[in-house]
Amino acid sequence: MPEVQHFLDLIRQSRRGKFKIYIGMSAGVGKTFRMLQEAHTLLRNGVDVKIGYIETHNRKETHDLLPGLPVIPRSSIFYKGKELEEMDVQAILNLRPEVVIVDELAHTNVEGSKNEKRWQDVLEILNAGINVVSAVNIQHIESLNEAVKEITGVEVTERVPDNVLQMADEVVNIDLTADELITRLREGKIYTNDKIQTALTNFFQSEKILQLRELALKEVASQVEGKIERELPGIGNGRSERFLACISSNHSIARMVIRKTARLAAYYNSRWYVLYVQTPREAGDRIGLAEQRHLINNFKLATELGGEVVRLEHRNIAKGIIEVAEQKKVTTICIGKPHLSIWNVILNTAVFNQLLTKLAAADIDVVILS
Repeated sequence: MPEVQHFLDLIRQSRRGKFKIYIGMSAGVGKTFRMLQEAHTLLRNGVDVKIGYIETHNRKETHDLLPGLPVIPRSSIFYKGKELEEMDVQAILNLRPEVVIVDELAHTNVEGSKNEKRWQDVLEILNAGINVVSAVNIQHIESLNEAVKEITGVEVTERVPDNVLQMADEVVNIDLTADELITRLREGKIYTNDKIQTALTNFFQSEKILQLRELALKEVASQVEGKIERELPGIGNGRSERFLACISSNHSIARMVIRKTARLAAYYNSRWYVLYVQTPREAGDRIGLAEQRHLINNFKLATELGGEVVRLEHRNIAKGIIEVAEQKKVTTICIGKPHLSIWNVILNTAVFNQLLTKLAAADIDVVILS
């Protein structure tokens, strides 16, 4: 029964630990430093706080904050003949501190660990009723992957799903100006001397830092707006937006459309869907295993970003889009560049004008993402 499930969800939510995330535009802005400062403050106020995992990167000012803080020893895992250390999730669950500090939220655990990702460890700790303070850089947020790649030229492989951030009770931006960050780098407060010049000529350039800083500020603002809307519904004005991301089996463009639609939906704090219309020519036995695997991965990505996947078998893509848009009360349809195969199919069908007419009559916008 829906009302029973809703009540169960409320109970679970009340039992879950509180979750605080520090976000920064890059390494070296002071996220770990701030978490350790907070841990000392909590300790002085009688709170049972413990360090679950901290990575100081041998930064002196950060390392100097460790003495006096209770640290839960890391667990050892043997992988490919080497002894590696990971956060001991079971020890945290057994000790049940009031607050646990967990650094490097986007970290990928060593093979053989209980969970693949550290953010999954954190969710397990939260579900046990333990409060968590964690940190992540803006480039590790899943839906920002394409934007970060455009700015830095690097595709970040360790990423955190957006819905993990949306679970946070508090999101705090650790902000520095580009000049302040570069000064910290030159003073050796971020990397060792042998890495400073490489960092200055690659990632730590003013124009890149400014763009990443803007992303971080927008992300935190979006999270705050979303929290207000969830806790004080009805304050916002205007129509209730619903986005529909239309994808094909072209996996790279589909991934871009999914991520950008997720960003739009996050901005408007709205529901969104991903639609894949499977025509007879794209039936399971007519497309390769690689395409099928990419499709499944894109469906998984959409779910991780908070979207609802709709898979529809239809002979006509345009008609399929109309049907789903009407059924889901969609306000905005998001689609790839004009060269995208799904767009070409629509342009080449006799019902294209019918599609535009229906969308206009229903007050549905079409956004072409590039």
